[in-house]
Amino acid sequence: MWMTVGERRFAINLADSAAALAFADQLPMMLDMAELNGNEKHANLPKALPTDPSRPGAIRNGDLMLYGPDTLVVFYLAFESSYAYTRLGRVDDPSGLAQALGRRGVRVIFSKD
Repeated sequence: MWMTVGERRFAINLADSAAALAFADQLPMMLDMAELNGNEKHANLPKALPTDPSRPGAIRNGDLMLYGPDTLVVFYLAFESSYAYTRLGRVDDPSGLAQALGRRGVRVIFSKD
């Protein structure tokens, strides 16, 4: 799977889960993602996904998560968190991800190819 931000394209390795499969079934998808906390972008999905939340503790740069049943989150900085998320996948090589996403809202395209 791919995530495109402007001219940058990032490969995403999806998790082996019902939520990740349901997310992939909705692709391609263009989302206007809002900035939050200086470490993540988030957007509401058009359809809710199955959830299996856990508290990962450590969030890594490049984590693709689901908050609740319908909020997609892309993390671009590592930090500790007590929140629960359903893991959808991870950006294979997150170098340059923070710069591509920037500090404001951004349009992101998710696609299978």
